Amino acid sequence: MLKINDSSNPRSERSLPATIIPGQPITALAPMQDVTDLPFMAVIAECSAPDYFVTEYFRVHVQSKLEKFILSSITENKTGRPVFAQMIGEDVYHLKRTTKDLLEHPVAGVDLNMGCPAPTVYKKACGGGLLRDPAKIDEILGELRAIIPGLFTVKMRIGFQDTENFDTILQLINKHDIDLLSLHGRTVKEMYRSEVHYDCIKHAVESVKCPVLANGDVKSARRSREILNYTGAAGVMIGRHAIRNPWIFKQIRELESGKEISKIRLQEVNEYVKRLYEMVSRPHLSEKQQVNKMKKYLNFVGQGVDPDGKFLYEMRRSQDKQTLFDICDRHMLDTEREFFADEPYEGLVARPSCEK
Repeated sequence: MLKINDSSNPRSERSLPATIIPGQPITALAPMQDVTDLPFMAVIAECSAPDYFVTEYFRVHVQSKLEKFILSSITENKTGRPVFAQMIGEDVYHLKRTTKDLLEHPVAGVDLNMGCPAPTVYKKACGGGLLRDPAKIDEILGELRAIIPGLFTVKMRIGFQDTENFDTILQLINKHDIDLLSLHGRTVKEMYRSEVHYDCIKHAVESVKCPVLANGDVKSARRSREILNYTGAAGVMIGRHAIRNPWIFKQIRELESGKEISKIRLQEVNEYVKRLYEMVSRPHLSEKQQVNKMKKYLNFVGQGVDPDGKFLYEMRRSQDKQTLFDICDRHMLDTEREFFADEPYEGLVARPSCEK
């Protein structure tokens, strides 16, 4: 049974935070390195907050300390939604040290990254690299569970090269009483290229005691419902498609409430882009650097602007703020199209490399 904020439960300290609309599936914004910082969370919440936020991962190693800019997404967060703190690492002693430090702050729970597919990460046996070593996972989960009195969650993929260790790791999720599993339905080696293996997510739902969030290609509210119907998951975790469409969490709540799904006007998208530019600006960046930083967001946004990809083509060649904003105005205001696409237009591909 899904335990959400049940004060009558003797283990209520370990109950999941309440959803925005009680009884609805959980929605969570996926942690994306160099994306899901405090300003981005604020902008997302202005459009439509998810039930849960998860921080970028705190890197854990011999010399690591809690990165202040990541910690601010917990301590200075004004969205009103729970924030889970994610760690990535493989050294048990330092993972425990970092966990104790995190528990000094108002975290909703501590999350362990066992899915990051970046080669620089998995070659150090961190993130998705852990999926090759169930014995190491057993040790880490056991040691961390022993010192975390509240929520201990895991985000992972279905395997490294294949799913050979999948069932073993799911058994470890049960053994160590993990409170929530966010499961990306691809292997580490598949990155984002393959179809999502929703059958593996379904298998996990049927195998573990804790609630499971389905992650991977949750493109729209309707697609979310299809995935939930098939997998039986307790909710969805959305990454890149929330960059593209920050209203997706509201649209899911509308669909789950039996309401008509809001259509997003391109004018609203234009306002979102300019608000995001303002919020993620940093004084140490030149204008060109700031424009280039915005392109990693706009590579996703552009998938829903026009079916021919003209916005993407022009945006990727802009070099200054005014040119970028003129391109946005031309394609989002001075156009016969009124609405933003619910799902990416076929054939339009975003190109940045970040966690989904």
